[in-house]
Amino acid sequence: MSASESTQGRALATGPGRVLVAIYGVFAVAAGARAGVQIATQFEEAPLAYLLSALAAVVYVIALIGFIRGGSGGWRLAVACCAFELAGVLAVGTASIFFAEAFPDETVWSGYGRGYGFVPLVLPVLGLLWLRAVRARSEPS
Repeated sequence: MSASESTQGRALATGPGRVLVAIYGVFAVAAGARAGVQIATQFEEAPLAYLLSALAAVVYVIALIGFIRGGSGGWRLAVACCAFELAGVLAVGTASIFFAEAFPDETVWSGYGRGYGFVPLVLPVLGLLWLRAVRARSEPS
């Protein structure tokens, strides 16, 4: 393992990275539990919405793994998840506003995460900014 990989590995889940790990953990549980209950009890009411919430939960879990794993592999995994998550929040958020009839119930990403205090919109941006900062610090001068 190179010195930059070692530094990067330690840095992903330290400082602000610890806060991101905690938030991703909470959102993985919250979105997963919500989607699980909705899929099990009322799937026919809004299948698209509930499957999108389940997808959000999976993305949160994988991002969490990337942040905890660290190293270059964890960094790449976290970047991919944060980028996918941001694209998902923007796409689903926009679709849920312009095609509201397709979303009879909210997803985690509906209205850009309105039901979760817009944290789903802000979280991937903060994650990408943190990952960028970690990368910049680990690169040789």
